[in-house]
Amino acid sequence: MPLNYLKLWILGLTLTSGLSAFSQDYPSRSVRLVDPYAPGGSTGVVSRIISKKFQEFTKQSLVVDNRPGAGSNIGNDIVAKSAPDGYTLLLGTSSLAINPSLYKTMTYDPMKELSPIIGLIKASNVLAVDASLPIRSVKELIEYAKTNPTKLNYGSSGNGATNHMAMEMLKSMAGIQISHIPYKGGGEAMQALLGKQIQVMFNPSTSLAPHEKSGRVRLLAVTSDKRIEGLELPTVSEAGLPGFESSVWFALFAPSGTPVSIVEKINNEVNKILKDKETQDVLQGAGMTILGGSIEQMKALIQKDTLRWEAVVKASGARID
Repeated sequence: MPLNYLKLWILGLTLTSGLSAFSQDYPSRSVRLVDPYAPGGSTGVVSRIISKKFQEFTKQSLVVDNRPGAGSNIGNDIVAKSAPDGYTLLLGTSSLAINPSLYKTMTYDPMKELSPIIGLIKASNVLAVDASLPIRSVKELIEYAKTNPTKLNYGSSGNGATNHMAMEMLKSMAGIQISHIPYKGGGEAMQALLGKQIQVMFNPSTSLAPHEKSGRVRLLAVTSDKRIEGLELPTVSEAGLPGFESSVWFALFAPSGTPVSIVEKINNEVNKILKDKETQDVLQGAGMTILGGSIEQMKALIQKDTLRWEAVVKASGARID
């Protein structure tokens, strides 16, 4: 073997063995988990239990760093531009499939600069209104919006959030107008509903149910394609908009270029975490369906949803400069 080729061969072996050793040692220090939403929302439910169990399983801490704003684009961009070493991860949501078609300009490309690791959960939202309004069904909401086109505002977790786009889908399908007010997270939007700054919103049932019991909000329907066990509510599709369905997923992502061996190791560890009884009790207790699975399954899900939400954005005309 010529000397130059021998040197390259030895260098290749050295790099390969170095990466292998690096992945075997991973994680050797604390890992940062960027949550692109404000504390108090449904991402916090997921990040808290995953963080707790990550430390139990790997003996290293997973530190949650909330970086809300711009429909999750601020936090997403931070991770996309971080070192691809496995020590900065993203708690990504369906907004990663929505934002490319919603925003006219973006500082990062989710498909090119973020690598899917594993799906965490899938969940549905509930359509809720201020209980003081004369609205008791999806059909009545549509009728009220048509006869009062300037009286309804709806809130969301931020531009590009699934509760933003779910309402845009509803508006487009029903042919109604409801003004959008984006907040920094689901918790802020919930407070706005209770304070009557907004009158309508989609949000998880766990955050809405206590206020329904107190008589401050009224729940109308669920966004899933099937009814949810434990909730005496129809689907939006059943209640007046046939074909309507909107679910949200949460997943872990790493900066593109992160060694495959590290991504696979995180996938394996988190799959174990998702099978843990306490994890399942917390997530399922919050009305979430646990995903887990392979890296390829998560890649397929984001690719499918990117095309789906592109069609919704186009139909709704919702675009952000």
